[in-house]
Amino acid sequence: MILSLVNQKGGVGKTTTAVSLTAALTQLGKRVLLCDFDPQANATSGLGVDKGGEKPTVYNVIIGGLKAREAVVSTPYGDLIPSGPELAGAGIELVSLDRREFRLKEALEPLKKDYDYILIDCPPSLELLTLNALCAAEQVLIPVQCEYYALEGLSDLLTTLRAVKRTYQPSIAIFGLVLTMYDGRTNLSMQVAQEVRRHFPGKVFSTVIPRNVRLSEAPSHGLPITVYDKLSRGAESYLMLAEEIIKKS
Repeated sequence: MILSLVNQKGGVGKTTTAVSLTAALTQLGKRVLLCDFDPQANATSGLGVDKGGEKPTVYNVIIGGLKAREAVVSTPYGDLIPSGPELAGAGIELVSLDRREFRLKEALEPLKKDYDYILIDCPPSLELLTLNALCAAEQVLIPVQCEYYALEGLSDLLTTLRAVKRTYQPSIAIFGLVLTMYDGRTNLSMQVAQEVRRHFPGKVFSTVIPRNVRLSEAPSHGLPITVYDKLSRGAESYLMLAEEIIKKS
């Protein structure tokens, strides 16, 4: 299954979710590939891979025609197609290429049989890179921060998804929404969670990801939370979320 993690709002826990789920699903015995499709390359460093190295990246795959398999890096927490800063200009370079919306889809196709899950960490915007990630995905996973403006950006995202479904990828659907940065002590978090569940009945995962200091510390150590502090609330939540995803798949 190919899942794109998408939300054009930054800071919603998208990359943390991509890295943590990769590690949690791997820990549960699944074969997982994380494709870092964000020029910031935070998912790459979050799995302990140097984002400034000489290795090929997803840029070489979608622009340079490198086979995706040749860019895969194995880590103890799952496989990775790394990103790098050169991806930032790829949106402009893609414009003149044939089948520009499907470059990532066609690159990942040969790898589908090797993995139970391919997760794509999208950039926080709705432009050509994200369009590539949506065309490549079978379904999307939407992290939603339990903050005041959470629902505001979702309507833009849904408009984009409808357009992608109509024009490029008829079978794309929302796999589920993940509530992140949840603080059970505040009314706001509870209200946002209620509101999201009301707007998306049956689509919101039961597991909520709490605000957790250890979660924000883990990336600076190049470790997923399930390794950095496996007893933390953050690690336990992502393992529960991984189990929910497996059941739902």
